Amino acid sequence: MSVMDSQKQFTPKYSFEFFPPRTPEAFGKLQTTSERLSRYRPDFFSVTFGAGGSTRTRTFETVTDIKEKTDIEAAPHISCIGQTIEEIREVLDLYKNAGIRHIVALRGDLPSGQASYGPLRYANELVEFIRKETGDHFHIEVAAYPEFHPQAPSPTKDLENFKRKIDAGANSAITQYFYNTEAYYRFIDDCEKLGIDVPIVPGVMPIINCTQLVRFSEACGADIPRWILKRLQEFGDDRASIRAFGIDVTTQICADLLGNGAPGIHMYTMNQSEASEAIWENLILKKRKKEQKEQEKKASVG
Repeated sequence: MSVMDSQKQFTPKYSFEFFPPRTPEAFGKLQTTSERLSRYRPDFFSVTFGAGGSTRTRTFETVTDIKEKTDIEAAPHISCIGQTIEEIREVLDLYKNAGIRHIVALRGDLPSGQASYGPLRYANELVEFIRKETGDHFHIEVAAYPEFHPQAPSPTKDLENFKRKIDAGANSAITQYFYNTEAYYRFIDDCEKLGIDVPIVPGVMPIINCTQLVRFSEACGADIPRWILKRLQEFGDDRASIRAFGIDVTTQICADLLGNGAPGIHMYTMNQSEASEAIWENLILKKRKKEQKEQEKKASVG
C-alpha cells in the first residue's frame, strides 16, 4: 500500500458534485440542497456538463446561481467531445466573464446521434487548449480512475493518459467514485512512480439505492465489493436500512481515506443533501472524538 507521501503534503479540499436540473421544480430542490451543504463550507461545488445548447446553458445557469446564492466557489465541467473549437472558446469566455476560476476538464461522451468527435478528442488536448487560451486564469481539475477507465486498453495505458493530462497543465484531479480504498492507494503509488505530484482527491458516492448503484457502477467501471452488494441485496426494499448501512459504509471509507493522507473528499450527491450531510456529521464527530482522545492522552502524560 502506498504511504501517500505525495498526497499528505496538500491541505485537504472538500467538494460536492451536482448535475444541472431539468425542470423548475428540480432547480428549486437543488437550490435547497446547495444551501444546506454550503453550511459545511466546502472548497467548491462542481456541476456536470451537458453537451449541446440547452443542457450546456443549464450548467452555466446552475453554476452562476450556486455561486451567487451560497458564496461558495462553483466549478463547471467542460467536455471537448462533440464540441468545436469555437464552442469551447465561447464557453471558456462565458465562465471567465462570470468570474469563474475553477473548472473540471473532461473528454466526455459523444452526444447521441452525433457522428463527429470534434477537433479535440482527449482531455489532455482540452487542458492544453484551455491553458493556451486562458493562461493561469483557471484552476483545472481532471478525472482519475483508480479502478481504471472502462474504455482503457490497459491499466498502464490509462496511467499514461492520466499523466498526459497532468503534464498538459492540470492542477489537480478528482477520481471516479469507488468503494475499494486499496485500489486508490495503489493508484497513488503508481502515480508517484510516474512522478505525478498533484492532489488526487478521492470521489465517493453515498449509497442510498441498490439498483441505482449497480446501474451506475456497471456504466462507469466502479467495483462494488461483494460484501457490500450482498448486504444491500439482503435489505431488499427496506430503504431505511439501505440508507443507514450506506451512510455507515461511506463514512468509514471517507474516514479511512482521510486518516491515510487523502487530500480531501469529493462527494457525488445526485443532487440530494441528506446522505451527504449525515456522512459529514459523522466525520466531524469522528474527528472530535479523535482530538478528544489525543487531548486526554496528553493530559495523562503531563
